[in-house]
Amino acid sequence: MKNKSIRVCPLASGSKGNSLFVSFDDTCILVDAGLSGVEIERRLESIDVDPGCLSAIIITHEHTDHIRGAGVLSRRYNLPVHISPKTYEACSGLGKIDNLCFFECGKPFLMDQILVSPFSISHDAVDPAGITFEYETYKIGIATDLGIATHLVKTHLKDCCVLYLESNHDLQMLMNGSYPWHLKQRIKGRTGHLSNMDTGELLAELLTDRLQHVILAHLSEENNCPQKAVAEISKYLNGSNISVHVAGPQKAGALIRLSNRVISEQFSE
Repeated sequence: MKNKSIRVCPLASGSKGNSLFVSFDDTCILVDAGLSGVEIERRLESIDVDPGCLSAIIITHEHTDHIRGAGVLSRRYNLPVHISPKTYEACSGLGKIDNLCFFECGKPFLMDQILVSPFSISHDAVDPAGITFEYETYKIGIATDLGIATHLVKTHLKDCCVLYLESNHDLQMLMNGSYPWHLKQRIKGRTGHLSNMDTGELLAELLTDRLQHVILAHLSEENNCPQKAVAEISKYLNGSNISVHVAGPQKAGALIRLSNRVISEQFSE
């Protein structure tokens, strides 16, 4: 039987840019490409991934911190860009894309042997999407930039072995911080961002024996810190042996490998 190799690594996460690398054997996917093309190439190389091996880019929504390098990388490596029609219409910075693949939230599609399931989330974008990938016995769930965890979100994220979830702010830091009131209201509103506590409560509902890794994403640099996020999330894990990682803005994060149902970790410097 062929040795299966699944890798997950956040290349960048936060308001300055977001990109997640996920690979299933020889199929290598970027979920969002919110850094420059050159910087994404550099971060891939830092985890020993040749940018030329990329198979596709999936765009979750149109905000610049999710699409900045997508057009450049698509043209440079002849990559298909998977995107919803509404999101594509709202994107002004992609440029010419020769290979557009449109999807609709709620309609799964196959990418090689991987089942990709986009689902609607609550955020201030035209058609924002969360994503799950299913490959043989493995399921990976991705949900960042969402103001509330709806029943739909929880249904899609059930039974994952890896979860990549927003943990944007500590509520007390946000409310006591320097942001103007209207921005605070937007961030903690139904189309804004999840707090550490919100994410902890969501995780408490998603705990199963299958869940091995949680990656906390899109942390605010002003209204959160990794220590606060991990401490809050840990309260909801009931002492389970789940690895909690934090994705940051400055460098690629933990490279998580799943192979033959044995899960290991490898950290970039």
